[in-house]
Amino acid sequence: MFSQLWEGENNVVEINLNRRQFLKLSGATAATLAIVELGFNEKEAYASSKEFKIAKSTVTPTICCYCGVGCGILVHTKDNAVVYTEGDPDHPVNEGKLCSKGTTIRQLYTTEKRLTKPLYRAPGSSKWEEKEWDWMYDRIAKRVKETRDASFVDKEDGIIVNKTERIASLGGAALDNEETYLLSKMMRGLGIVYLEHQARI
Repeated sequence: MFSQLWEGENNVVEINLNRRQFLKLSGATAATLAIVELGFNEKEAYASSKEFKIAKSTVTPTICCYCGVGCGILVHTKDNAVVYTEGDPDHPVNEGKLCSKGTTIRQLYTTEKRLTKPLYRAPGSSKWEEKEWDWMYDRIAKRVKETRDASFVDKEDGIIVNKTERIASLGGAALDNEETYLLSKMMRGLGIVYLEHQARI
């Protein structure tokens, strides 16, 4: 048993160590001093761990879906699973940098809360039902056509208007300029006059 007294200004501290504890403490102290003296490059250590994580993975460039900026992202996949994501250094928009949302985009794939099928709640029901994509697309197309046919106005006060006021369109912030343009053209082609975008709200 090792016993040591330290006398401070106001009190005395006694530390009791057995042989094993003393050797562990000595080894940890020596290792810490060696790292400090020899130097420890945090960036090199991070780069090494990253290379190990993405070794033999397939890299696919894509675009971040969170907003309309359109930052480039590299997605690393292995065995049909996303193992790592990072900013694309060759992308002209973000040059490899990502915001806090873009940095955590891998969670869209890994989270247990991720939906893999559309959910449908029938009118008056309190329960959500899983549906196939084809069923959902057909349902949306059918409802849009029924509503448009029932509410379409050709003329108002002798003026051709070709509009429906029972359907509205709300664009999302994840749409870029080109996608928003195409959405607007499609909505106007249907005669929809209530067009809005999330970025203005």
